Amino acid sequence: MRLLICATLLGVFLDAGNALQIQCYQCEEINQNDCSTPEYIVNCTVNVQDTCQKEVLVKPDGIHYRKSCASSGACLIASSGYQQFCTGKLNSVCITCCSTPLCNGPKRRRPVQSAATGTHPAPLLLPALMLLCLASTTSLL
Repeated sequence: MRLLICATLLGVFLDAGNALQIQCYQCEEINQNDCSTPEYIVNCTVNVQDTCQKEVLVKPDGIHYRKSCASSGACLIASSGYQQFCTGKLNSVCITCCSTPLCNGPKRRRPVQSAATGTHPAPLLLPALMLLCLASTTSLL
């Protein structure tokens, strides 16, 4: 019975992290404005679009931005395909991929971790839950 409870709790805990929805900035080739304001925030498709993509194009009339949700595989293929064209000069195309909410927006300074902000407890719960389940199942053997 303990094994069934542990397996169920572990399954629920692990599955909860798989259905997270990421938010990204999305815009189509905007000139000069990096479209990193609230009106450009979109919810990406759950379990399909798990990455934010940012394209920076240097054109004769200035810098253009494209931002969107993407699948990690598609974004990585696009970014590696354009890597040779990412020079920062005229006609440059740079594509970057990231997987945290709104990460394709403006560069932000890293916040200083304080006792008030701390860390999210969920990553700490998984090892504890696994140890608890392991201890209770080995006592049954």
